[in-house]
Amino acid sequence: MADITPTRDITSASPAASRKADHIGAGSAPSGFLDAASGQPLNAGGHEALAAAFDAGWADPARLYRAGRRAAMLLDAARASIAATLLKRPSEVSFTSSATTATHRAILGALAARPGRLVVSAVEHSAVLRAGDLHEHQGGSVTTVGVDAQGRVDLAAFIAAIGAPGTSLACLQMANHEVGTRQPVTEALAACRAAGVPLLVDVTHTLGRLDPPEADLLVADAHMWGGPAGVGILAVSSGTPWRPIGPLDEREGNRNPGPPAVALITVAARALEWACSHSESDNSRAHRITEEIKTELSHRVPGLTWLGDPDSRLPHLLAFSCLYTDAESLVGGLDAAGFAVSSGSSCVADTQRPSHVLTAMRAPSGGNIRISLPWGASVKVSEFAAAVEHVVQRIRADFGALDLPGLADTP
Repeated sequence: MADITPTRDITSASPAASRKADHIGAGSAPSGFLDAASGQPLNAGGHEALAAAFDAGWADPARLYRAGRRAAMLLDAARASIAATLLKRPSEVSFTSSATTATHRAILGALAARPGRLVVSAVEHSAVLRAGDLHEHQGGSVTTVGVDAQGRVDLAAFIAAIGAPGTSLACLQMANHEVGTRQPVTEALAACRAAGVPLLVDVTHTLGRLDPPEADLLVADAHMWGGPAGVGILAVSSGTPWRPIGPLDEREGNRNPGPPAVALITVAARALEWACSHSESDNSRAHRITEEIKTELSHRVPGLTWLGDPDSRLPHLLAFSCLYTDAESLVGGLDAAGFAVSSGSSCVADTQRPSHVLTAMRAPSGGNIRISLPWGASVKVSEFAAAVEHVVQRIRADFGALDLPGLADTP
């Protein structure tokens, strides 16, 4: 990848400093932290660049004095590095404050340039669905395509929707953020190309681990690859219909207003380089750990339903529903035992609505847990499994559910 810094301060490090960065990056997540899909600490590459990036990248890159020029060099090099990973030109990549902002701008900008129908899968991130809601509110139409029991989009129906007259944009995530199932992006992209319909692919949870597709629009978030929070990525290929939404701003190719956070973007680019260079080994480690967790829990805890595709999935993410429990009690009990997990059910606090992903899959939504490993994770699987077993038994005892159907035998 392109070098992202013009000075020795950031690009060079002594062997001792590199070992320190590797140690910090690999072990920076607290012991028992299993919610990397919500964000994770800086990886080693990000740590190595952190101090120097803030020392050098504080000025406005649009200014012509020395500090501004230096910031501009950092920004240009970071953009080139991230663009190379995305298989894009630097001019096609813009930075936002988050993947949510990038998603909203990508969808609404594409539909502003080419009004018409939006096609989405039923399990897209809520940022995609909320942009669709706004499009409908403004008089547009949205076709939502269903998924199978593993969370994979109905490809035939998706292709048919793309080919329908009036379709202007399609959206499909690289892999599902709640259950880890990988989507048929290659096939969907081919169908979009044949129909002349741009495809937006959300690579938020895969960039740094899996090669991105050559889609018309891509969105991502640095916090998910071990970069800093506050850096979203919006890539729009040249020739893709897209128009700025809101007042024009000369920054970021009119795609996002305001000055970019140069230091954070520099750290994000370094972190992505590090993630890509370690992806093969870390994916292997993560897959081994999640398989061990699945095996151990299946022997210890009856009444589990494993969610998502068992094979074609993200290597670091695992999700299950647990009969006769509730997610809030599971998350709280495991937190007290020293393990941080999330509820994949993503209930809305005021309405307790279950996850739209699980609803679309027709999967059990009660007692749902998502485990997602940070970079360099080292998990004491037996301790975690014992904690889950203890918490589940306590919850079921409180519910008076220890002898209810479905619990007589272990899975």
